[in-house]
Amino acid sequence: MGRVGRDWTQIYTIYGLEDWHTPIFLLIHAIVFSASSITFLLHFNWICNSFEYFFPSLSFARFAAGFTGSVMALSAVCLFYAAGNMFYSSVALRWDMAQRMLTAVHDWSAVKTVLDVGCSRGILLNAVAMELKKEGSSGRVVGLDRKNTTLSTLRTAAIEGVQEYVTCREGDARRLPFPDNYFDVVVSGGFVHKVGKEFGSKTAAAAAERMRVVGEVVRVLKEGGVGVVWDLVHVPEYVLRLQELKMEDIRVSERVTAFMVNSHIVSFRKPSQHVIGPSEVRLDWRFSNIF
Repeated sequence: MGRVGRDWTQIYTIYGLEDWHTPIFLLIHAIVFSASSITFLLHFNWICNSFEYFFPSLSFARFAAGFTGSVMALSAVCLFYAAGNMFYSSVALRWDMAQRMLTAVHDWSAVKTVLDVGCSRGILLNAVAMELKKEGSSGRVVGLDRKNTTLSTLRTAAIEGVQEYVTCREGDARRLPFPDNYFDVVVSGGFVHKVGKEFGSKTAAAAAERMRVVGEVVRVLKEGGVGVVWDLVHVPEYVLRLQELKMEDIRVSERVTAFMVNSHIVSFRKPSQHVIGPSEVRLDWRFSNIF
């Protein structure tokens, strides 16, 4: 999987499932719908007779019973798929996408400072740290998150054997607690779309909050530094904002389905000087064949 081969059971053992309620909820409903559809199949004639109390025509009663059973079976399939996709996207896909995000930086050995915005339990954070360790870099990666996840994040870093490369800090991504032009690389995986949700994800206020995060990422990035963001749904907004900020070499990956919606990786470089004119956006074929 990705650049660093890992068994998926290892990944789940180390990082766990942060949001397990949703896939369990979907799985329970899938089982209920499956049991109901099997009941319809095994007792179809009896159910048809029951439907006759509501529909005087036997043929229509049979059609209604068959249609109801088919809907239940189809619902069960969809719910099983949704539960599986949520379970896979939560950890295994995050790890895979983290490995792919690393390819946006051509020379990790020259990187000294990295920021992971919204590090959570540290899947992307540790992937960066492992790359720094592999390249023999003396760099460090800072994980920033609003939640108090420092202990669990440092624990996963210790399990991965990269604790000396990792530090964690609590903070708001809309007001990053770092000076201008500080980091060689800034990364973020599956986080920015969550910012501003208190206003409603489709509102102008939420969009403005997400754009503040993108602006902060650019602000703390050094001139010539690289930013890499993997996120859901709103990546086209980020691209437009990066163009407004005159970022260079903006690249967007092909679509990847994550958490039942579209996701993309967008990478860019902060210019060494102010650039006048629109930036070019290219589809980066390095990210093709995601699956």
